[in-house]
Amino acid sequence: MTDRPLTLMAVHAHPDDEATSTGGILARYAAEGIRTVLVTCTDGGCGDGPGGVKPGDPGHDPAAVASMRRRELDASCAALKISDLETLDYADSGMMGWPSNDAPGSFWRTPVAEGAARLAELMLHYRPDVVVTYDENGFYGHPDHIQAHRVTMAALETTGLTPKVYWTTMPHSAMRRFGEIMSEFQEDMPEPDPAEAAALAEIGLPDDEITTWVDATAFSGQKFDSLAAHASQGENIFFLKMGKERFGELMGVETFLRVRDTTGAAVPENDLFAGLR
Repeated sequence: MTDRPLTLMAVHAHPDDEATSTGGILARYAAEGIRTVLVTCTDGGCGDGPGGVKPGDPGHDPAAVASMRRRELDASCAALKISDLETLDYADSGMMGWPSNDAPGSFWRTPVAEGAARLAELMLHYRPDVVVTYDENGFYGHPDHIQAHRVTMAALETTGLTPKVYWTTMPHSAMRRFGEIMSEFQEDMPEPDPAEAAALAEIGLPDDEITTWVDATAFSGQKFDSLAAHASQGENIFFLKMGKERFGELMGVETFLRVRDTTGAAVPENDLFAGLR
């Protein structure tokens, strides 16, 4: 027997990513006494500056944005009761195709082996029983999300550890419902062009391919507060417009694809720690 607590490690790209797709599980498992470790790979410097100033616009200071977003990340972790925050502090690479992709020190430009070695050290320190990150496409094609996936999977190979491994995803049914609710809250939202609509339809997985459905509705208030802590980022404002009750209805269940398992736990499952306790 060991006194080491069961441990969840979530590897995310930017400050605020922890809130959207894993805020519920981080809050739920923390409440259950599980150690929750968040690894944030970049500094978020390509996010919006004060007043919504965009990267590349006059007055956008990536260093100042990174500092602001670190404060927001700390507040988010407090809302979710995260046990341990680790930041790799690579430069935010921005969206795919931005010049910042190739800037010195950007996460996208960092050799996978380098990032994996740093993450492997953290894995060997915390020895997680469950690891959560993105799929090969970073869920929606963001270069830092893709790199976080590559670094995480490479780190797992080098450590020889055998945690259960999950990739974040969304069921197609939820994506459709999300689109309907966005239209409800943003009546003036323009119709996406056909190519954009087709790309959105490909995000996530068919419902019957999702292995893991975790109900964290009871913790959706904490998840909402976590997201609110990142209020400097314009893309999150939509979620906050809903109010906590409607937010919980839409965002209370978090879904994953289980890609590695040594427990033999049956799928579909409703607990990332099925077979471990």
